[in-house]
Amino acid sequence: MSEKILFIDRDGTIIEEPKSDLQVDSLEKLRFEKGVIPALLKLKNFNFKFVLVSNQDGLGTSSFAQKDFELVQNKILDILKSCGIEFQDIFICPHFEHENCACRKPKTALLKDYIIHQLYDKNQSFVIGDRKTDMILAQNLGIQGLLYEPKKNTWEDICNTILSSFRTSFVQRNTKETQISIKACLNGGKSQIQTGIGFFDHMLDQIAVHSGIALEIHCKGDLEIDEHHSVEDVALALGEALKKAIGDKIGIARYGFCLPMDESLARCVLDFSNRPILVYKAKFKKKKLGELSTEMIEHFFYSLSYALGISLHLKVKGKNDHHKAEGLFKAFAKALKMAIKIENESLASSKGML
Repeated sequence: MSEKILFIDRDGTIIEEPKSDLQVDSLEKLRFEKGVIPALLKLKNFNFKFVLVSNQDGLGTSSFAQKDFELVQNKILDILKSCGIEFQDIFICPHFEHENCACRKPKTALLKDYIIHQLYDKNQSFVIGDRKTDMILAQNLGIQGLLYEPKKNTWEDICNTILSSFRTSFVQRNTKETQISIKACLNGGKSQIQTGIGFFDHMLDQIAVHSGIALEIHCKGDLEIDEHHSVEDVALALGEALKKAIGDKIGIARYGFCLPMDESLARCVLDFSNRPILVYKAKFKKKKLGELSTEMIEHFFYSLSYALGISLHLKVKGKNDHHKAEGLFKAFAKALKMAIKIENESLASSKGML
């Protein structure tokens, strides 16, 4: 299973790197970078795992004795462990750059298991380091690199960047009836929606705009039959994408609520309870709004609620069917925006799980 992984450099990123010889070979040289421990503790609370990846030039040779490295390394690990921080894996390249080995950053040989077995979520993992090679490593892993700079991009800045951008997902759903791809970015961005059903696109755009979630939705379905499969499968894929982006639900508000749309009043209450149910009260005079059957609106929210794992209550009253439909989608979007907002670093459940 893919996890949220932070691949972190050591010298110049976790600890200060001496400018004189670029080598931390004694305890006298050991200094932690400012803010690194509080930042890692906060990221740990959001279930990020840590992997240390470091180049140590000439380790084990006369220029850098193994015992000198281990003395400092063990001290670093002991201090971090006493604060509640541990590394899932530690990878050290001992070679000089001129040796042109396969394991030295930015090459990826040390991380081959993570790559082959897809152990890291590319949408929610990062490389953190102070050198260009760290940023190239990030490119080679297909993830975002964050350059640590003590005066320009501190550990606090990096922590905030990660927590404001890691909640993204990508889902593909291919059946005999539909081919769908959805990318969801909970923290916003540009949206692009194409399902081949104009009014449905308009409604999905309401979810994107009013929830603040960037949605890239592309669907090619069997519209020559009708819109049923496209609407249903988009709902299932969207629910899966949102659920994946939200992840373990640490810190989210969990609940969301409501909305007027001109003469119509739409109400939405939802709960990320992982006990999916839809309670839906809406009546439409028209059988179709554009190319979308009004009966498919309920089916959309039913499929979405079960794929997303939420308790969803929707109700609308009014005269104009277009306004009522739009009110439902907007109300859902606003409730969703409230519910996925990160409020703290704990889980909103007395049971300890959702």
